[in-house]
Amino acid sequence: MIAYSAMLDVPRELVDYVSRLLAGERRRLGTRRGTRALTPWKQAVFVLAWMRKRDDVAILGTGFGLGRSTAYRYRDEGVKVLAAQAPELREALERAAAEGMAYVILDGKIFETDRVGEKTVSVKDEVIDLWYSGKARTQGANIQAVSSPQGIPLWVSDENPGSIHDINAARELVFADLYRAATHLNLPTLADSGYEGAGIGVHTPVKQPPGEHLHVDNRAYNALLRGMRALGERGFALLSQRWRALQRITISPERAGGLVKAALVLTQFEHQMIS
Repeated sequence: MIAYSAMLDVPRELVDYVSRLLAGERRRLGTRRGTRALTPWKQAVFVLAWMRKRDDVAILGTGFGLGRSTAYRYRDEGVKVLAAQAPELREALERAAAEGMAYVILDGKIFETDRVGEKTVSVKDEVIDLWYSGKARTQGANIQAVSSPQGIPLWVSDENPGSIHDINAARELVFADLYRAATHLNLPTLADSGYEGAGIGVHTPVKQPPGEHLHVDNRAYNALLRGMRALGERGFALLSQRWRALQRITISPERAGGLVKAALVLTQFEHQMIS
């Protein structure tokens, strides 16, 4: 095995931030000084290198002088402390309203994961793979996100299995707070046609009736909605292109939400939304 030097393209301030979180976690656990293989700062570099580059954890750990099990443990600890900083949905919506956002954007994405052989029964009473998404044609976790009009993710949900449709995942995790935002904060939500029938304050395109043409007013409404939504839907791309560990999730799919929340916190720090 050959070692080599590499550059990590993240700001030093981000390493310092993650290091402070890890140091706080060690104090919480009562870890004695000098008993860990890495300092909090070096562990922060290790975690960010994995999030940014998606290298093999064991091989990356070797470069930091870590054994295989320690490397995985340090990686998981870093993801955990970052995910704990992610905002709750109500908090994110109240902040969006306070900052004067005219609306927020709801979107869902299937994050590809390693295959899981867990079965369930569909609404058609058929046995299906719980984590397989027919829409994305892959095993994955369904994550919901609320983004700003500029496409900065404000909040991401816990994971749902890939077989769960966006609107069903949103009914469980999102809609209650979006309804409150629409009625109490004057903050509507824009969404795509996958959320048709969502309810008050969640605006979706008007569908074209079979064999008919949409009225010109409805076509104009759809074009306006599509234009307003377009930039905001870059939120997931911002997360997964910057933090490549999201491009194929190799940890348990049942922990996918925590990994995406960790990436959310890193992204918000880099956009000076947290400090």
